[in-house]
Amino acid sequence: MNQWELFLRIAIAFIVLLSMARWAGRKEISQMTFFNLVSAISFGSIAAALVVNPSVTILNGIFALLGWAVFTVLTDFIHLKSKKVRKLLMGEPVIVIKKGRMMEDAMRQTRLDTDSLQALLRQQSIFSISDVDYAIFETDGKLSVLKKEYKQTVTKSDLNLAMTQKDFVPLSTELVADGIVNLSNLSMMNKDEAWLQDQLKLAGVKSVDDVFYAEVQPDGNVFIDSRNDLVH
Repeated sequence: MNQWELFLRIAIAFIVLLSMARWAGRKEISQMTFFNLVSAISFGSIAAALVVNPSVTILNGIFALLGWAVFTVLTDFIHLKSKKVRKLLMGEPVIVIKKGRMMEDAMRQTRLDTDSLQALLRQQSIFSISDVDYAIFETDGKLSVLKKEYKQTVTKSDLNLAMTQKDFVPLSTELVADGIVNLSNLSMMNKDEAWLQDQLKLAGVKSVDDVFYAEVQPDGNVFIDSRNDLVH
């Protein structure tokens, strides 16, 4: 392989890799889950083989990059449509602090030690675990935190609105995702599908099939995002 062929391989790998990464989607960069990490490493390995391995023809290298990009996009499409596939590929968020107490089993499950947990809390300007009511370890390795009520920042709505129903649920809880009812969350709240249907009717939504996403908030209000992008 002479210098001109090497330069050509570098140029082709750069252009194709950049184009395929852009086509594969922003999530490859913004949310580095297990699947995204494997996908990104594979893109880089294939591009490197195209550049430095003379036994890999330019055509085969481009085909390999295109093929991997197609599989990545196809897998993303399937995981958008199937919650079971999302759980298999991405895992699930795990509650590591619940009602101010660290969940030891959950921390062992996520291989998260107390030092790492405290480091993640400090990144959100929280310097004591005692200030935390709930903490959820997300699938992308980030920590979502709900402070205890007396540690939360006062907002204009807190000052202007009367007290609403308290502790309906401790955190905003999913009711419907992509037209599919989350029965486990309904059961956890001691609610049923009839109650959910009543909430949808109050919001002017005729059917669960018309709902893209719905959640119940800690004050008892139900947020609904319908498929036609009309927010209720």
